[in-house]
Amino acid sequence: MSHANSPSALGLPGLHSPAAGFDSPFELLSACHDRVRGRLDLLTRLCERLANLGADAAVRDAARDVERYFSQAAPAHHEDEERHLLPLLQASHDPVLREAAERLRADHQAIHAAWAGLAPLLRALGADAPVGHIPLAAAAERFVSAHDGHIELEEDVVFPRCQALLAEHAGALQAMGNEMAERRGVAPLTAPAKP
Repeated sequence: MSHANSPSALGLPGLHSPAAGFDSPFELLSACHDRVRGRLDLLTRLCERLANLGADAAVRDAARDVERYFSQAAPAHHEDEERHLLPLLQASHDPVLREAAERLRADHQAIHAAWAGLAPLLRALGADAPVGHIPLAAAAERFVSAHDGHIELEEDVVFPRCQALLAEHAGALQAMGNEMAERRGVAPLTAPAKP
């Protein structure tokens, strides 16, 4: 079997982000960003390969990987941010943080809209249905562009400021991590404090 058709020929990123658990919710969110970056890069490369070599096994495997990640894991990540971070930003008296909240909400809407156009094409490609490289490349470009500046804003401004705000309240980070775990069907690491 030729390795030219394997997902690793496209540099399939796998899940090699730093290990982070629900007891460190901001590290977990950052690790998710590493996976987003990897999948966006993989998406770009699979479009290039589709245009140059057609829909080989590596392209189909990569399409399934990208589709699975952005259909399953990424929505939970956005929900984490909207449940735990946006309320902090919106309640702030700092206009920079309120503006960041508006930008994040708008970015999430743009990302979801772009995904709605891309996901069916990736599912079809992954199922070995014919997908033209031009429509896929256009939909992929819209999706990648919807992420422009989004992760940087979160990592440079939102995460540090929200982490500092939550650290001021005893148990807030633990409660955030527990809620994130519970929504994913994982038992919380620690029981909430009793009154």
